[in-house]
Amino acid sequence: MTEHLHVYSEADISSLTASRDNELRYWQSLSFLEPNAKLDVALKDAAAFGIKYVLVGIKEDFGPRANCGKGGATLGWQAFLQRFLNLPCNDFLTPNNVLLLGEINCDDLQQQSNSLDNSQPDQLKKLRELCDQLDARIAGVLNKVFAAGLEPIIIGGGHNNCYGILQALSKASGEPCHAINFDPHADFRALEGRHSGNGFHYAHEHGYLSDYHVVGLHEQKNNQTILKALRDAKYSYISYQDILVSRQYSLTEACEIGLKRFANRAPLGVEVDVDSISYMPVSAFTNCGFSVNDAEHFVYLGALQTNARYLHLCEAAPGNHPQGVTQGMLEAGQVLSGLVCSYLRAKKQQF
Repeated sequence: MTEHLHVYSEADISSLTASRDNELRYWQSLSFLEPNAKLDVALKDAAAFGIKYVLVGIKEDFGPRANCGKGGATLGWQAFLQRFLNLPCNDFLTPNNVLLLGEINCDDLQQQSNSLDNSQPDQLKKLRELCDQLDARIAGVLNKVFAAGLEPIIIGGGHNNCYGILQALSKASGEPCHAINFDPHADFRALEGRHSGNGFHYAHEHGYLSDYHVVGLHEQKNNQTILKALRDAKYSYISYQDILVSRQYSLTEACEIGLKRFANRAPLGVEVDVDSISYMPVSAFTNCGFSVNDAEHFVYLGALQTNARYLHLCEAAPGNHPQGVTQGMLEAGQVLSGLVCSYLRAKKQQF
């Protein structure tokens, strides 16, 4: 396949699944690739057999740490799988057009990062260099997914990974992309080395991002340099305060303002930093955010766009839950699964 992708078989998920009489569960409906097949050929064959969506995991936390933040984002993918795989198939949703591809290989990078202290400038620089290496791995794998005409759903790790996704989509489609992001942070920090706070800025700088809209940007969590950089790039946002404090816009209106910007139908990325959700176990905890169903509504509206080409869910950190990792895994898994189901539900309505 590829050295930077661990392709899953049913054996990889057997410890996470359960069965019940008279009930078909998602894991029993998903498809898998043959691990020894050539990846680009196998993906195109999967598309020919009716697969439309591809689940991909990323298990790292050095992106948020390279942004001088906290770790913990390595467990988001596993939390998602534990919940999603065991949901019941029914008339509302049966994921028989979904491929469980596997995870981007980054254990070696994560291991290198574990001993690095982001309060030390030389070690912070090394964390950012690891992000560069991960960017290349993500782009290499996802370019093949996009080239096969499939839509990836990428889960786990930090928001640094948006850069590799946008790079892959732009190169596969031959044009710069649009992105709509549900996030208290614009992730448009300085071009100071790669980290979770500047993925969209680097994508803009390198020509992979043509238009960008942030829903729920928090007015107290973005500095003036960031806001100026957004304005200079001619990108837009509707703030958390516009939606939930002054009530100038409804959430639906805030999303639609962004979606209407993307009139030229270039490929669109739907991005959710779950830091936007109140009380979510994440890299940057908040109790002044949006509800889970607000985030699901955002995903649903984004997925309804005919040019939507991927969903990216990042920053879940189950170990940061105040009641411990077990409760964090339960809650993060439920939220991430709900967001994925919202994406698939909207897509189902297009056909």
